[in-house]
Amino acid sequence: MSFEKLLSPISIGKMKVKNRFVVPPMGTNFGNPDSSVSQQLIDYYTARAKGGFGLIVVEVTAIDPLGKAIPNEIGLWSDDFIPGFKKLVDEVHKYGAKIAVQLHHAGRQTARGVIDGQPVAPSAVPCPVMKDMPRELGTDEVHELIRKYRDAAVRAKKAGFDAVEIHGAHGYLIAQFMSPYSNKRIDEFGGDFISRMKFPCEIVKGVRQDLGADFPILFRISADEKVHGGRTVHETKAIARLMEECGADAMHVSICTYGSMHWMFVPPSVPQGFNTDAAAEVKRSVTIPVIAVGRIHDPYLAEDILLSGKADMISMGRASLSDPEIPNKVAENRIHEISPCIACLQGCVGNLFDPDILKVSCLVNPLTGREGVISTDKTTEPKKVVVVGSGPGGLKAAYIAAQKGHDVTCYEKSTVLGGQFRVAGIPSTKHDILSAIKHYVTMGRKYGVTYKTDTEVTAELIQKENPDVVILATGSVPLLPRIKGIENPSFLKAIDVLEGKREAGEKVLVVGGGMVGSETAEFIAERGSKVTILEMMPAIAVDVPPGPRMYLLARLDEYGVTAITGAKVTEFREDGVTCLIADKEEMLTGYDSIVLAMGSTAFNPLEEKIKDKGYEVFVIGDAIKARKAISATEEALKVAASL
Repeated sequence: MSFEKLLSPISIGKMKVKNRFVVPPMGTNFGNPDSSVSQQLIDYYTARAKGGFGLIVVEVTAIDPLGKAIPNEIGLWSDDFIPGFKKLVDEVHKYGAKIAVQLHHAGRQTARGVIDGQPVAPSAVPCPVMKDMPRELGTDEVHELIRKYRDAAVRAKKAGFDAVEIHGAHGYLIAQFMSPYSNKRIDEFGGDFISRMKFPCEIVKGVRQDLGADFPILFRISADEKVHGGRTVHETKAIARLMEECGADAMHVSICTYGSMHWMFVPPSVPQGFNTDAAAEVKRSVTIPVIAVGRIHDPYLAEDILLSGKADMISMGRASLSDPEIPNKVAENRIHEISPCIACLQGCVGNLFDPDILKVSCLVNPLTGREGVISTDKTTEPKKVVVVGSGPGGLKAAYIAAQKGHDVTCYEKSTVLGGQFRVAGIPSTKHDILSAIKHYVTMGRKYGVTYKTDTEVTAELIQKENPDVVILATGSVPLLPRIKGIENPSFLKAIDVLEGKREAGEKVLVVGGGMVGSETAEFIAERGSKVTILEMMPAIAVDVPPGPRMYLLARLDEYGVTAITGAKVTEFREDGVTCLIADKEEMLTGYDSIVLAMGSTAFNPLEEKIKDKGYEVFVIGDAIKARKAISATEEALKVAASL
């Protein structure tokens, strides 16, 4: 496939964009605490401009301090912000990309701790997620906010932006006015369709008036809010036509509100391009370009969407985190080198909502957010490096070290590369993980990594190799707590079941209901077995991010999997367990198979044996402590880049 359409130019109003690739406005929280543009933010967007994206839409930018949704959200409510944005725009323009800024107000979808005050909204109806009761805006205040959108747009033009995007999606303030789900007003801004549309219409008309006929205006909208009483695509089509009449030059079609956030950050169980048909529906109602978004990671899929006439441009959100150079690689026929998004949600969503981190990154590409502080440029002092283990940490470390010019050998005791990460890609909805493994190996081979499988590394082997550096990425092993009867050889380990080394029976008890246990239960149940999960915590799959967890629980229910929670195993029996449930001893018996999924523990047999032998020794990932895979790749990057 030539990708002729993806690589062809397009005009949005008077703005000509060099290709159809778009970086959508994803919140990174990379702004400074005072909402000004940080160097980290500049480095992040510049990397994507350098990677060939035709249009970059800078993330949520507050038009008012009360409109912030995240703590470090950047702002345009004051002229003081213009110089920082100008610096960002100038850097992006160096690489031929066009850049827009998304003008935003969170409305009720924020928290008092973020804005240091009470949220405001069209009506005193709280967001089901944020829960803070908002203050209903007075009519005069609504007119004042329209002026603030207009003023922010003028500042954007002064900063050198090529376009602005009005954020009318995802349940934020403009979306709140447009939707009967959240707008209960009966004044000029509510009560019927055209009154609910007055707020966005006045904003778009006002921005057009202030910026002139030639300045491009994009409008972002959720085609379907996916909540009871919310808008569906049928009403959205009418809104899109109205926005075009008001002066919008493009429609950017997304999905959902906070009340349906599992549609915003979808896991691999949701097909790529799941929102494309909605974009196609909108496109039938307007003559202006339509931008599609929604788990579009594959350039082959993107090209087909364009050739099919479903959309005119493609937003690659999380894909631009995992690989900021996708457009360049497509143009240079290096498709096989694209670093894939595996929809794991660990860095893009998990980190953003982790109170100890609050900034996005990417499991597959942990350089995201660190573009200006970590370099993988070629070294002037090449070393001999041995990497022990080929899980995500080992493979990433080997690839980056080789890219820097080191002589790298990566050892794996199994016959296949990938470690437990490969096993994690076996469940039916987790196959994207395998593409990450393939990418690491592809890039490692490109830069000269030697891979040796079916080799268990010993201190003697390392001594024979005599490397300068040893990176221990030996991972973890299944945890077997000291519980009476657990050593029964007939019991199965979850990892062995997934890998096909052991087969479960017709009636199965999975002991341990975390992510591994729950996904193993699903894997067994979809093959027709009757499965029960036994979990000590009050709920199963609590270590799975909220969105993916919702989908996982639905699949478990579909397959008839039973979960018994709050159960502490006190003894294993031949066909079941004795456990305490609400301090009452109960016996669960009659199972053909017992599958153990009770966690993992670090496996690091070599460090003590080699640490005083004159090598530089680094331990990364689960070999330190069993954790999420993103910890392994982050540590791998830092270690390999430091060599």
